[in-house]
Amino acid sequence: MIRGIPVTLYDKTQAGTDPFGAPVWEETPVVVQDVLAAPAAAEAVVQELQLSGKRLAYTLHLPKGDSHVWEDRQVAFFGQTFRTFGPVDQYIEANVPGRWNRRVKVERYG
Repeated sequence: MIRGIPVTLYDKTQAGTDPFGAPVWEETPVVVQDVLAAPAAAEAVVQELQLSGKRLAYTLHLPKGDSHVWEDRQVAFFGQTFRTFGPVDQYIEANVPGRWNRRVKVERYG
């Protein structure tokens, strides 16, 4: 049986504005259970680097029913910190036999 891991997602909320009117963000850690972390294949790393300039490290597969915002967020798993990039790919939930129906790409951060 395939099992996911807990991933800490740093959810952003606007805490106010600075003296110049730019938003100030506060990050709150939220643990999301049962997330699959798949290492990126070598050809996918090269292709993503050429297309977007980002170095793909892992692909996270998100559990069905998860409603968190994953775009441009900091995440932590395996004792390391990563940043998500690109849009979240979503599949039709009824057509996916497993427990995961969305995926997001992550790059090494920090």
